Amino acid sequence: MVMSSSASRLQSPQAALASRAVICAMLAALAFAARAGDMKPLNDEEMSGVRGSDGLAFNLRDFSLTGPLTLTYTSPGPSPTKLWLGNFSLSRSDDPSATFSDPYTLRVVSRGAGLADMIRLTEPANLNGVLKWQFAADWGTSANGIDFNGGALLVQDLVTRGGSLSLTTPATPGVEGIAFGLALQADIGNLIIRPRGRDDITQADPATVTEQLRFSGIKLGAADASGVMLNTPWAIADATTQPGIFNAITDASGNSFLHIGIGWPTTAAGASIGGMSIDSIVFKSDTLPGGQMDLGSSRIGTIQLQYLDVKLKPGF
Repeated sequence: MVMSSSASRLQSPQAALASRAVICAMLAALAFAARAGDMKPLNDEEMSGVRGSDGLAFNLRDFSLTGPLTLTYTSPGPSPTKLWLGNFSLSRSDDPSATFSDPYTLRVVSRGAGLADMIRLTEPANLNGVLKWQFAADWGTSANGIDFNGGALLVQDLVTRGGSLSLTTPATPGVEGIAFGLALQADIGNLIIRPRGRDDITQADPATVTEQLRFSGIKLGAADASGVMLNTPWAIADATTQPGIFNAITDASGNSFLHIGIGWPTTAAGASIGGMSIDSIVFKSDTLPGGQMDLGSSRIGTIQLQYLDVKLKPGF
């Protein structure tokens, strides 16, 4: 007589789950094998045309930087001179509705035509104009044994929209350094110089400040040939058609200096056109009649940088 237990024919839940996993894996392997016949190897020429899209997106929240940081430029030589900027205060307001939809982007961009790829940092479009920067710093110089305290430099309500900075290697043979492109659209509420100290940096014209120079309502961006602002970034330098250059140069006498330049445009369209306007320029001083002098507004209808060559040489 043979007896069998019904319990021996039952599977535990773990065993049943494992069986299903094995069956799924076998089906996936069969499907892959069925499609493998359609796959073809790529030769070197085809592989060279395959490119990815490298980059990242990021943004700032509650950004603020305040401290005793000082930047100093010192010219070499027997009588060195100094220009310094210190005691920084930098902050930016946020746009909570566009933190993720309108970020900064950092990408590797292919230019083709045998040119090197470039790294491009692009700003948020900031269509709402809510992202505003505030900046303050003290500045001064030192030369011939004389220290001069220039007071404070303030930038209030700086709004940038969709600008970019591109970095690559120079395309000109024999030229070393960093080639760059720069596009900028900016509105500045106030640009202020206060020779007697920064005082209240949140106010444009506090009663306690007796002397200052204030530029209000500054606008900079692309323009058309008639001087009408286009509300788009102005390409001050283009990494491909009119590249900027930042490098160190040594002349025939062995003297080295920093060099910043923008080359001639290489297209028939020429250099990009920009424009700038200032709503108000005001001097404030307790020595002036009425305490201030209003110089009115100023405007440059069209600006074109055809060529720029700046050399920071040691000494004066």
